[in-house]
Amino acid sequence: MKLKLSKTDALIVVDVQKDFCPGGALAVPSGDKVVPAVNGYIDKFTAKSLPVFATRDWHPRNHISFKAYGGIWPAHCVKETDGAKFQPDLRLPASAVIISKATGSGKEAYSGFQGTRLKSMLRRLRVQRVFIGGLATDYCVKNTVLDALVSGFTVFFLMDASRGVDVKPQDSETAVEQMLEAGASGITIEEIV
Repeated sequence: MKLKLSKTDALIVVDVQKDFCPGGALAVPSGDKVVPAVNGYIDKFTAKSLPVFATRDWHPRNHISFKAYGGIWPAHCVKETDGAKFQPDLRLPASAVIISKATGSGKEAYSGFQGTRLKSMLRRLRVQRVFIGGLATDYCVKNTVLDALVSGFTVFFLMDASRGVDVKPQDSETAVEQMLEAGASGITIEEIV
């Protein structure tokens, strides 16, 4: 497949934050390895002045997903902490729109669309196709892709710019199957002309 970017396209970079990279509180194995690929997509989108969105977990200290409050995860991406910052090698343009999610203590949000203005912003920009990658394939990337499809966008999953946490072996593989079955197309950067 060869794809040409158009003015109705947008890039959504999901949760490429320090806590999800090696050394972080909830590290995705080789999570930092997505950064060069994500930067490549960012370069292609910014070269054509296309919108770039970056989602981030931005949790309060007492977030429902944390083990101490009944959740399944260690405390991570607590707002205003070092771990919540974007991975330092990620080259987000100054024009990137930051979407903070799971900002209230009582609600989990794996999707960049859940409880945010992402959908309305994309609609306002007349976006029709979204290109989604980042961390982690089996949680926030998958849920963002599925919500984008339900919202009526054409979705491209960035296979070379995503990594999974794989709590159970094969979680990422299963997530990719679910995204493709739901209607997303898997692509790599070489396919964008």
